[in-house]
This record gives sequence, C-alpha cells and structure tokens, in this order.
Amino acid sequence: MPEVRSSQEIVHWTRELNYGTWRFQKNWNPLHIVDAEGCYFIDVDGKRYLDFSSQLMCVNLGHKNPAVIRAIEEQARALPYIAPSYATDVRVELSRLLTEVLPANLGKFFFTTSGTEANEAAFKIARMYTGRTKIIARYRSYHGSTMASIGATGDPRRWPTEPGAKGPGFIFAPEVNCYDCPIKHTYPGCDIACASYLEHMIENESDVAAVIVEPVVGTNGVLVPPPEYLPRLRRICDAHGVLLIADEVMSGWGRTGKWFAVNHWNVQPDILVTAKGITSAYVPLGLCATTREIAAHFDDHFFAHGHTYEAHPMTLAPAVAAIREMQRMGLVERSARMGEYLGERLNTLREKHPSIGDVRGLGLFWCVELVKNRHTKERFNTMRDKISGKPLLVDQIAATMMKNGVAVNAWLSHFVIAPPLIIEREQIDAGVAALDAALALADAQAS
Repeated sequence: MPEVRSSQEIVHWTRELNYGTWRFQKNWNPLHIVDAEGCYFIDVDGKRYLDFSSQLMCVNLGHKNPAVIRAIEEQARALPYIAPSYATDVRVELSRLLTEVLPANLGKFFFTTSGTEANEAAFKIARMYTGRTKIIARYRSYHGSTMASIGATGDPRRWPTEPGAKGPGFIFAPEVNCYDCPIKHTYPGCDIACASYLEHMIENESDVAAVIVEPVVGTNGVLVPPPEYLPRLRRICDAHGVLLIADEVMSGWGRTGKWFAVNHWNVQPDILVTAKGITSAYVPLGLCATTREIAAHFDDHFFAHGHTYEAHPMTLAPAVAAIREMQRMGLVERSARMGEYLGERLNTLREKHPSIGDVRGLGLFWCVELVKNRHTKERFNTMRDKISGKPLLVDQIAATMMKNGVAVNAWLSHFVIAPPLIIEREQIDAGVAALDAALALADAQAS
C-alpha cells in the first residue's frame, strides 16, 4: 500500500478503513485534525475551532495540559504495563486521591478503560451483591455501547441492535424533565410524580437490584432534576433495599460546578460510575466506585469480574495529574462561576430566538433545546429521524457554526454546550455569537 501523504488521502483512508460511530457511513466526511491546545483544535489548513462542547463533553482541562502530558510520559518510562493482580504506586496514589473528591461513602474502586465498561461492572456488582436481577434505568438516558450498557440506555441508539441489545433484566422508568414532562405533570404541583412512579415500578416488578440514573442527564438534553428528586429517589431505594447507581461519566469532574453532580443535592449513591473528565480524556479511563458495605460482601463471595487493562498504569497516572490540576486551578469553583455567565448569555438568546424552547444547565453544562412551536413544544426532528438517516436541523446549525470556527455537540433537537473548564468569557462570547447567528436557520421554520 502506498504511503499516505495528503490530507485528502488521510480522510479517504479514514473513511475506507474505519467505521464512523453512530452514523450512516456513506455520508461520513471527517475533518482532518492535526493539533489542539487550550480551548481550540486545529485542522490541517491551520483553521482553529473553539471546542464549545469539549469534544464529547470530556476534555475538561482543555487540550495539551502540560502536567497531564508529563504524567503520561513519566509513567511510560517507569512502568507502562503490569497485570491488575499486582500492586503499583500509581494505583494507590490515585485510589487515595479519589477518597478526597468522591462522595465520602465510596471507598472501593474498580478501574476500567471507559464509562461503558464501568457501567458493565456496576451492573454485575449490583446483581452479585443483591442476588437480584433487574436494573431500572430511564428513558432519555445513555449508559454506553456494549451489550449491558446499551441495554440500559433509553435513547434510540439502542434500537438498531434490538432485540439482543434490549438485554434481560433492564426496564425503563420516565425521566425527570420539568420542561416537557413525559407523564404530563407540572412542577412543583406534581409532587415529583416521576419518582413516585419509579417506586411503583420497584414494588410491582420485584427482583430489582438497582436503579441507575444520570444525576444530570447528559447527551439527551442536560436534564437537571428539581431539588426534591434525587433525595426522594435515595429514600425510595433505601426503603426497598435497592441500590442507587449514579452514572457520572459526563456530569462528574467539575462539569456541573461541583466535583460530582450528586453533590448538589447531598445524595450519596451506593455505586458511582465515571470516566471522561477523570483524565480529561487524554487516556481512556473509567471508574466504578462502591461503598465499603458492598465491598465487604466480596470478602467471602467470589468477585466475578476483571479484564486485562484494569488498573492499567498508563491510565492511572494522568488521572492523578488531572485531579491535581483541577485542585490547583480551582476549576470546580471556576466551573460554577463561569457557568453562571454562560447561562446568562444563553438565556439572552432564548429571549431573541423563537426557535429556542428551553435553556437549562448547571456549571459549564448547558442545553439549548429547539422547538417548532414554543406552545406545543413540537420539535423539528424526532428520534426516528435520527435512526432513519433523515437530515436533522440541529446538524445543519452545527455545520454552520463549524464554518464559523465553533464546534458544538448536536443531538436530535438540542445542543449540549459544555466547554473546557478553563474557558474565558471572551471565548464564551464567541461561541454564543456563533450560535446566535446560526439559529436563523431554525427561526425561519419556527411558528
């Protein structure tokens, strides 16, 4: 095979030899990226793009943080790999550091290489510990792409691989969505009916091992629950002996203005799953953290889980560096502070654009949801449109923003705006301005 030289060849061979994720392959035309730094990434022609969603809501420290890169280099020289049955300095260093930032009740850790794998571990642990089978998840959720984690996923990415991907033992409850309630209630008069319905499911299903929730839903719309929801859910789980799993793959690591989203409501889960921002995505690492009560069960019961790359030294060292960088720069507090400014700017857009139905978020984690009509809340596209390959309006708007040097994550009918935690006000202004201009496409179709 001849040597690849031109950018055109790079794109050609990428398409020819690789799968593009979550898409029809015939329309995939990936942009050739050669560099990234701070809040920007750079294409082969030298054009800079403001990374307004931190890639896949994961590059929390921004690109090329020197301390994290140095940790990767040093670990590669010291010990690039050892099997998970051995003890290492970096494993202990990260584990002890995690006890400083995670909810205080979590004290036993299983390391993976993705959030998907961390959720797989959580499901197995919950079932082994409780002796029960069923996992209650929610619609408008995403928990990963492997068979159990996609089985627990409520969004349409599960559909094409059914019935196999539905998996035994996964059932769905209504999500908490006060903008467009799936059970047609209105907050606060609803008395958190979505949580009450979930309790009804536990009582009528029986054999429920755990409930898994994204404390703040991620890709499916940054759904922020009302203050009563998670404390109520914690009490429900306790009353029925059901474990509460918090999927903080996206909402963790300062993204919402707290170390973890559950901290906003002082709720302690039995199992917390995270990934992405734990290394700022420089190296793949996931984490399944459990209480010591759960851990004690396996002193006398076989722990039936593991894999080759568990506690891989090359994944752990950058996590230590990333956490220390967050502490050094005060990025959790900064996320809360800059998030208030970002929220103000986005709400200003809502007043201006009839196509914006809702703006919601916490910290530097925001959603702008588009609607054809604010009164009916009808969206421009449906979940079925995504799976069938119909062009989505949000993708057209995102493409227009990309031409103007701003990259944003679009999904179905909304944008997830989650810039690096190091972003400056001027960069927020630039990103919001690009969205402001591009929304003319939606306004023209709104009624």
